[in-house]
Amino acid sequence: MMKCHIRVEVTHWIARRLPLPIMCEFSFDPGDPLAVTLIFDSEGEYPVRWVFARDLLTEGLTARSGRGDVELWPVHSDGRRFLWIQVGNACAGRTALFEMPAQPVAQWLAGCYDLVPRGAETAGVDWSELTQLIQ
Repeated sequence: MMKCHIRVEVTHWIARRLPLPIMCEFSFDPGDPLAVTLIFDSEGEYPVRWVFARDLLTEGLTARSGRGDVELWPVHSDGRRFLWIQVGNACAGRTALFEMPAQPVAQWLAGCYDLVPRGAETAGVDWSELTQLIQ
């Protein structure tokens, strides 16, 4: 089964004036079509993996979306589009903020929807088998 994958250089904002460039990787597996995986600092010693809804990423490219552990929003600056992602526990004051170019993420996401179109995510689920498991 074909997977969809992209590597993007992002900016990890350690503090308001302390940007740190890192590599991250987005991946999509049609076997789990409702989710995307994002690995921050994929080339570093301690990469961090987040898995969240594909629709959340889609919404975050055009409007603020998400609550809690993953929040995304678009920013337009100097004629360029960026995607900002904040991950972590905001209530506990433990979050990390990342900025990335929106265009390559949007193109990658379109490829994911080519593999599994919106609305077809559960088409391959064997509902009778799942029903038997819960009985």
